[in-house]
Amino acid sequence: MDTMISNLLASYGWWLLALVLIAAELLAPGYFLLWIGLAAGVMGLVMLVFPGLPFLAQAIVFAALSIGVCWAYWKFIRPAAELRDDQPLLNRKGDRMIGRHVTVVEAIVNGRGKVKVGDSVWLVEGADCPVGTLVEIIGVQGTTLQIARSSGG
Repeated sequence: MDTMISNLLASYGWWLLALVLIAAELLAPGYFLLWIGLAAGVMGLVMLVFPGLPFLAQAIVFAALSIGVCWAYWKFIRPAAELRDDQPLLNRKGDRMIGRHVTVVEAIVNGRGKVKVGDSVWLVEGADCPVGTLVEIIGVQGTTLQIARSSGG
């Protein structure tokens, strides 16, 4: 009877850890703690099936489950979620500018200069151009825009 209660408490301990981790995910979103919490919940089930599992074995199985579910998330779930994203450029301002025509405000010398986009001035890389040249944004590398002379000017 004591062994059964002890085994049940071990299972509840893993479920409690799962709830704490999943609740922590609400405070620090990023999906990482959610998957570790899922692994802890599965450990609770493992402890029901294998009630006498030593603590070291529990830790090893938990680590393996955690790595496995995190890997599965990064490999399968995350890419699928990105494909379904209805606003893929939401936090990628530079990528949203590709195709826009802008004016050079600081001459592009040795392949580097500045353009004005809206109310901001951006670093650019491209062919040398004097101030006032109309250029087209063709790409983004970090915070530097890649430009080419606009066909219109």
